[in-house]
Amino acid sequence: MFAATLLVLALLGSAHTCPKDNSYKAGIVCRITKPATLVLNQETTKVIQRAFQRANYPDIKGEKAMMFLGQVKYGLHNIQISHLSIASSQVELVEDKYIDISIQNVSVIFKGTLNYGYTSAWGFGIDQYVDFEIDSSIDLQIHPELTCSSGRVQAEVQDCYLSFHKLLLNLHGEREPGWIKQLFTNFISFTLKMVLKGQVCKEINVITDIMADFVQRRAADFLSDRDIEVDISLSRSPVIKATYLESHHKGHVIYKNISEELSLPTFSPSLLGDSRMLYFWFSEQVLDSLANTVFRDDRLVLSLTGDEFKTILETQGLNTNQELFQELFGGFPTSQAQVTVHCLKTPKISCQSQGVVVSSSVMVKFLVQYPGRQHFVAYTFEEDIITTVQASYSKKKLFLNLLDFQIKPKNVANLTESSSESMQRFLRLVISMVGIPEVMSRLEVALTDFMNSKGLDFFEIINPEIVTQDGYLLLQMDFGFPEHLLVDFLHRLT
Repeated sequence: MFAATLLVLALLGSAHTCPKDNSYKAGIVCRITKPATLVLNQETTKVIQRAFQRANYPDIKGEKAMMFLGQVKYGLHNIQISHLSIASSQVELVEDKYIDISIQNVSVIFKGTLNYGYTSAWGFGIDQYVDFEIDSSIDLQIHPELTCSSGRVQAEVQDCYLSFHKLLLNLHGEREPGWIKQLFTNFISFTLKMVLKGQVCKEINVITDIMADFVQRRAADFLSDRDIEVDISLSRSPVIKATYLESHHKGHVIYKNISEELSLPTFSPSLLGDSRMLYFWFSEQVLDSLANTVFRDDRLVLSLTGDEFKTILETQGLNTNQELFQELFGGFPTSQAQVTVHCLKTPKISCQSQGVVVSSSVMVKFLVQYPGRQHFVAYTFEEDIITTVQASYSKKKLFLNLLDFQIKPKNVANLTESSSESMQRFLRLVISMVGIPEVMSRLEVALTDFMNSKGLDFFEIINPEIVTQDGYLLLQMDFGFPEHLLVDFLHRLT
């Protein structure tokens, strides 16, 4: 169940001081529900197996005074494990306390060398070395607690219990009577149990820390692009309920290593359910801040050659032979032309029940170039555009559906004369039929490529939904076990 604890919750960790505020203030919220923990728990046995394999089993030494034999000394050396298997595991969420993980029937054989020595009643010294096998069957129960450590979710295993159903010592090449085996079984059992408990539980804590760091690095990479990052440090301690785990994060945007300082919006736990496996809640403040930062980074720019622009218009059925089109380029051929689109000021994003509303001011320039000379502006116009967009995700692609738009032209002009009313109507037609759909289509491709470059396409996402309501956007989905992450993580442990 380490995967359930860390694979999702630790996706949102950072390196900042944990706040003491227990109010529900957050820019981003992650909720993983009981159905998800059951899916993730299917692979818990592989992590537990690795904990047994990685644990360092020290030599066990002891001595005991025995009647007739005197002082008997013994030692188990070069302890290794083999034939490790785990029957099953179960997980329960204990509200406001911890995650209860039960591992049943861990079957493992410990091998090594046993040496023992004593002085017989006749004064002869006995010093024997024999190979041994210890056949064991163990139940394991651990209680990870979710805490806030250095601004990130951390799973601390405070309680770790090992129960032994079987612990049988088999000696090979034994030269002494059968009672020797029983003698050492009694000697060794208690000490061996204590050593196993200490080493296995210690290794489980080590693996927990490694996994937290591993997933956090993956998450940090997914939520960053060049100079833009998201501050996902915790805004309060994680929450454990009977049906879900939940973490709350600041969501401040960091640009060129400088974080914005905004008051966090209020989140209500009732906004999320527990029927889907995974929920991500984003306040519109986070989305608006991202749009602001992308604008500041000069990314909201589109440039087309004149021929590309002409082809796009013709694809939409617009006549590019009419005089109005020729006028846009001052009569020059499109092969010598260029069209640029860029935002004049920061776009504004708000979330409403209809969809995500994007308000922006745009300038479009039609540039031409004399042979051997720089471009000059043949035509330019500005406009305010308000679009309402609904997003969806299917077949590992993002889709943007335009629900509504408004266009408010501001300035339209060329270098020689004022723009005619017919030209303004033509430009509005170009924007509505070509401009907005083309920008959205390019955004779909760019955002899908970005997410896939971060590895999203490796996840099995089932029936994802993107829901918008007043003030926030909600992602809710089911998923299959992220096998590629487990493979990468286990490879790192080798």
